[in-house]
Amino acid sequence: MQIAIDGPASAGKSTVAKIIAQQLNFIYIDTGAMYRAATVIAMRRNLDLDDEDAIVAALNEAGISFKIIDGQQHVLLGQEDVTTEIRTPEVSANVSQVSALPKIREKLVALQRELAGQNNVIMDGRDIGTTVLPDAELKIFLVASARSRAQRRVLDLQQRGIKSDKTVEEIEADIAARDYKDSHREISPLKKADDAIEVDTTEMGIEEVVETIIKLIKEKS
Repeated sequence: MQIAIDGPASAGKSTVAKIIAQQLNFIYIDTGAMYRAATVIAMRRNLDLDDEDAIVAALNEAGISFKIIDGQQHVLLGQEDVTTEIRTPEVSANVSQVSALPKIREKLVALQRELAGQNNVIMDGRDIGTTVLPDAELKIFLVASARSRAQRRVLDLQQRGIKSDKTVEEIEADIAARDYKDSHREISPLKKADDAIEVDTTEMGIEEVVETIIKLIKEKS
């Protein structure tokens, strides 16, 4: 079974998807983490963030993989754990540019589909229901106000021990800018699939969102 969860930055997609995967024994695939890892390797090597051939070559050399450590999913570039680094504000500010590159998307979408074809999966991102898994049995589109998403991002950074000098207002502005970039890019823009069910999480707690989606999954099973 394939479950697609799409939506803008910090709408709660990854948190919700991880919990559901654990409860239903599905494989969770964090596509956003893959694009963030691509951004990390480009920034580390001082590559032009528009140079898709150089970034693809770096990815081919290093490789992106997931590994469960103490019950938590970690992201690896080669053998190096970059789970914390991919969530830094610097990476967040540049990931939209890298993820819009056609060759980057082609490479990572192929890997995502390969993973999805082998297991019961729940996958989150920007274009899962429209591009990556267009035949998914259930498609969810999570939304939330920019302010509530900014507040969640601040809390998430604090919980991860990542220091940021940005205010909630500045992070809210960053999120709004990323929404625009993601929804206006030429390749696989952020878009609600025609058959997706929209869930507004602005006033919802994580447990409530999880319960809502699990109910929808059981109705499809």
